[in-house]
Amino acid sequence: MPSEPRKPSDPDVLAVLTTTDAAAKAEALARGAVEARLAACAQIAGPVTSVYRWDGALATDQEWQLLLKTTTDRYPALEAWLTEAHGYETPEIIATPVVRGSAAYLEWVRQETAR
Repeated sequence: MPSEPRKPSDPDVLAVLTTTDAAAKAEALARGAVEARLAACAQIAGPVTSVYRWDGALATDQEWQLLLKTTTDRYPALEAWLTEAHGYETPEIIATPVVRGSAAYLEWVRQETAR
């Protein structure tokens, strides 16, 4: 079933969050996504402490957060690429619409992710 067309007021830029267990892995994911024009840019923050339940047990680990900026049009390709390139069995991949922002910056994101 095709998706409904985007309304002019719908956000078309997304902030996409993922995490990984090493700074070098986060940088590789960031560089790969930007080089492939799946994301306009990425910021890496960490380490952060993550607390979660996995395989029925409580776990606490250090992770690095990666925040990528992309468009709704490029998101499916970014998600597929992250899923393939990521080392986790079930990587966190969360997209949040950017509902407001600098018009010049948002246009830059669109241009940098254009195919």
